[in-house]
Amino acid sequence: MSERTPDRTVDLAIIGGGINGCGIARDAVGRGYSVWLCEQGDLGGATSSSSTKLLHGGLRYLEHYEFRLVREALIEREVLWGIAPQIVRPLRFVLPHRKGMRPAWVLRLGLFLYDHLGGRKLLPGTSRVNLAHGPFGEGLKGELRLGFEYSDCWVEDNRLTILNAQDAAERGADIRVRTRCTEARPLAEGGWRVVGRDLETGQEEVIHARMVINAGGPWANAVARDLLQRPPKGSVRQVQGSHIVVPRLYGHDRCFIFQNSDGRIVFTIPYEDRFTLIGTTDRDYPGDPALVSASDQEVAYLCALVGQYFKRPITPKDVVWSYSGVRPLYDDGSSEAQKATRDYVLELDQAQNAPVLSVFGGKITTFRRLAESALARVEATLGPAQGEAAGWTGRQPLPGGDFAPQDFDSEVRKLLSARRFLSGADAIRLVRFYGTRAGAMLGDARSRADLGRDFGAGLSAREVDYMCRTEWARTAEDILFRRSKLGLRLSPAQIAALEDHLQKDKRPRMTA
Repeated sequence: MSERTPDRTVDLAIIGGGINGCGIARDAVGRGYSVWLCEQGDLGGATSSSSTKLLHGGLRYLEHYEFRLVREALIEREVLWGIAPQIVRPLRFVLPHRKGMRPAWVLRLGLFLYDHLGGRKLLPGTSRVNLAHGPFGEGLKGELRLGFEYSDCWVEDNRLTILNAQDAAERGADIRVRTRCTEARPLAEGGWRVVGRDLETGQEEVIHARMVINAGGPWANAVARDLLQRPPKGSVRQVQGSHIVVPRLYGHDRCFIFQNSDGRIVFTIPYEDRFTLIGTTDRDYPGDPALVSASDQEVAYLCALVGQYFKRPITPKDVVWSYSGVRPLYDDGSSEAQKATRDYVLELDQAQNAPVLSVFGGKITTFRRLAESALARVEATLGPAQGEAAGWTGRQPLPGGDFAPQDFDSEVRKLLSARRFLSGADAIRLVRFYGTRAGAMLGDARSRADLGRDFGAGLSAREVDYMCRTEWARTAEDILFRRSKLGLRLSPAQIAALEDHLQKDKRPRMTA
């Protein structure tokens, strides 16, 4: 029996729809390459939605002399703020000095480098903080009297992945979610025969690709070795990072970065108005990345560490939610997970005239630079295409991000003026989610009733439908704990009602 003719021919088949895969897809299609991307689960549904939500240089990476990585990441903070000001915002961090930990002069030196390595333009620099007097010592133990304040940025991590996928799709990329690559083999005439199976319908799609990009994240080893039959030279080191969410620990808007005697640092970050996010852990994880969850040991560790700094003890009973992800770090042979490099490594294999580029490591802050490095190898292998020049992704805004970072409040006022039925809190949330596309999400609504059923916390049927149509959402978890964190405010009955709505809704959903 003859083989099925490919449904289409593309330049690049990308396996993996996390931040790296979607970032590469956006850059590639903008430069003029045709792109097909498959993701076996939800876009950004694994590592890319399990981060600490920070765009940061990584202050502690300076101790490991990773100056190039830190500099690149520090520069990227303001680049990403500039192209996605709806989902990125500046944060101020307070680093308390504690006897027995890193000396104060070491902290000052590290923060001096942090301020000056990355060409900081908009973010304010470091200053000293008196924790014994003033608001920032609220709830802290009395022994903590001195701190240092510095800047980094916050990002809605899953939404960053979605926006990259949206931009790629609007420029012509085919984005396939809940689609597993079941076959990839070299062709005699060059390139690859790639088969993707829709896990919801069972339908298969056959693609002829000139090159394959392996952006499988924690699964990158398995993709290279088992699917592509190209055992990699390098490998992924699976490192688990877990976070917990507790009721708000203090009233001000500063984040804390705490040191521990084991060399680890942990953040406490004001989260979703009513909560505090605490994380993260670092430990090797030998299991299936799809099954990772915060262990009792990790939860107890985070509670105990933060409890060393606050007057009120924090216990596992305080935890209202936890999440965990597997970081696919490049295995550099470090003996401790916390010392493994956060830098990325790209491995190109051009055997059999069927090139494959495998991505190892990386962090959410530097995804765009990783994509640029990947495209340099694509251009060297396939030749340049007719499109944007290198670096365009740092200049052109992501969907909804076409306003200046300083103009966020102005965008909120515009939305309130146009849709007077919204509360101030509603408008802030919608601009945070959708930026200048908030009006498109609301459509022709002129009253709250026009938005349809309210599932709780202001989440309307119209917004749910918009996420399904334009953001590849399928389940209540996609909507409530990845595209948003509204699930923290909904009751189990409300979450069940949303899931029931999605199961009954048979309208077409976004597939590309």
